[in-house]
Amino acid sequence: MKKLAKYHKTHKDRYLEELKDLLRIPSVSADPAYKKDVLATADFIKQKLEDAGVNNVEICPTKGYPIVYGEYIVDKKLPTVLVYGHYDVQPPDPLDLWESGPFEPVVKKTKLHPKGAIFARGACDDKGQVYMHIKAFEAMKANDAVPCNIKFMIEGEEEVGSENLAPFIKKNKKKLACDVVLVSDTGIISNKVPSITVGLRGLAYLEVEVTGPNRDLHSGVYGGAVANPINVLSKMIGSLHDKRNKIAIPGFYDNVARVSKKERTEMNKAPFSETKYKKDLAIKEVQGEDKFTTLERTSIRPTLDVNGMWGGYIGEGAKTVLPSKAYAKISMRLVPNQDPDRVSKLFEQHFKSIAPKSVQVKVTPHHGGVPVVTPTDTIEYKAAHMAMQTTFKKEPIPQRSGGSIPIVALFENILQRKTILMGFGLDSDAIHSPNEHYGLFNFYKGIETIPYFYENYAKLKAEE
Repeated sequence: MKKLAKYHKTHKDRYLEELKDLLRIPSVSADPAYKKDVLATADFIKQKLEDAGVNNVEICPTKGYPIVYGEYIVDKKLPTVLVYGHYDVQPPDPLDLWESGPFEPVVKKTKLHPKGAIFARGACDDKGQVYMHIKAFEAMKANDAVPCNIKFMIEGEEEVGSENLAPFIKKNKKKLACDVVLVSDTGIISNKVPSITVGLRGLAYLEVEVTGPNRDLHSGVYGGAVANPINVLSKMIGSLHDKRNKIAIPGFYDNVARVSKKERTEMNKAPFSETKYKKDLAIKEVQGEDKFTTLERTSIRPTLDVNGMWGGYIGEGAKTVLPSKAYAKISMRLVPNQDPDRVSKLFEQHFKSIAPKSVQVKVTPHHGGVPVVTPTDTIEYKAAHMAMQTTFKKEPIPQRSGGSIPIVALFENILQRKTILMGFGLDSDAIHSPNEHYGLFNFYKGIETIPYFYENYAKLKAEE
């Protein structure tokens, strides 16, 4: 590993400049206006995999955006690791809240990142973390230190639900055959407290449309006599939580897995300061389901949140309009034993049942994902644990995450393989928000740690 450390030191500035080039491409998969840019990003990833020494790199078409695949087979008798990541990013809006251009990467020093952090959309989620894997492989290949077979599968639709990933995996099961899947799309507790994600919440995402009159009306002429869809939608959404902040949908909690008192106690031993948490978010108090801590609310409990709401006139000046329609996008984070399809149906039934006769309601389900809990007693987990302990000089803490990565369940169901979630981001990296960033410490620490995972995994499999 000394050769790798020397290689990293020699090339670290180049690593960063290449990442900046990647971040400059606005690969927003949700907006068709960026189609050429998303495709250009796939080309960029393909080229960098080839430059790193990966073999058989190809851009695999799907009904949506392509998947970049590549492999490096050392010996078919050795174990195989499939690296998954995504090259698409979230929309940058609202643009006026960015301190620098979302696709104009800049490195700035902050209190949390005294060595600097790179600010740009996708810096942490997931371009920066994908690029760690490419550079880690480059260093291993350049120093003849690849200890096992490695395959790469980098997709371009994660931020819009990975709709075409399952068909691709089913069609290419032989090509994607592996012993474990390695993903860096998660984070650590802090730069001083490493952790490995062992649980993810699921997701049910949908859109609601409330329609009142058949056209926009003058609020003076009709106001007070005709239902205002925005007013109605607001009341309906307001009723979705009770006074204890529990979700008020009949049957919603029926299958929620109970977490033992012992596990909850251990979970709350993770370093966490509610005071710092509130200060970082500029809020005076936290809010959530009664009788659960903040760490529990964001990991082992389900949620329902409005992600966006609109209708009527929102332009400059005033327009006294009573709108015909109102809309909202709603996401529900799910925990083990909750099925996203069932939860979506429960939501639709309940939401329509609470609508007054003065409006019509339409509910459109979008993407979803199944919650996942991964074991900590496997060779794969031990390899990741040892790798982080080596580079951070501390034992990593197993931690459940509040986020969702639906593809983890997909890999388990189709490829019959477990996933190791060894990410290096921080909760404060503002992913999905303006001013997303990724610490240079985290970027370089990931590049340093990943080769140890491969080395440990190959040794442990050989001893199995």
